[in-house]
Amino acid sequence: MAFKIRRVQYFYTTVQDQPGEGYKLLSLLADLGINLLAFTAIPVGPLRTQLTLFPEDTGKMESEARRSGLVLDGPHGALLVQGDDELGALATVHERLYEANVNVYASSAVTDGKGNYGYILYVRPEEYERAATALEV
Repeated sequence: MAFKIRRVQYFYTTVQDQPGEGYKLLSLLADLGINLLAFTAIPVGPLRTQLTLFPEDTGKMESEARRSGLVLDGPHGALLVQGDDELGALATVHERLYEANVNVYASSAVTDGKGNYGYILYVRPEEYERAATALEV
């Protein structure tokens, strides 16, 4: 199983849960020249949504957010796994974390339908270095 794992940083912001909020943020980021590695949106109660941004360039994200008045929480560390979509691919990653006694407290994966996948792993800050070591990144 071929895969690549790297450390990534993410930021998040919370918005009203209403049509157009994701569009507004993503359009702003595009206008600012911010390329994203990943993006998630999850509900945080009945009226709010948390938008999580994984920029390719953390420094650019910070400076452009500050310049444009965009309020973000972060950066926070996560791990991005990209690889061949094979049976058991995620189990291999989780096995290494299990052996290092690292708890994954959130994750999200998707395949591209062409034989590859992407997987975001969130671990607690106090376990981040141990996780990175276990995954050899």
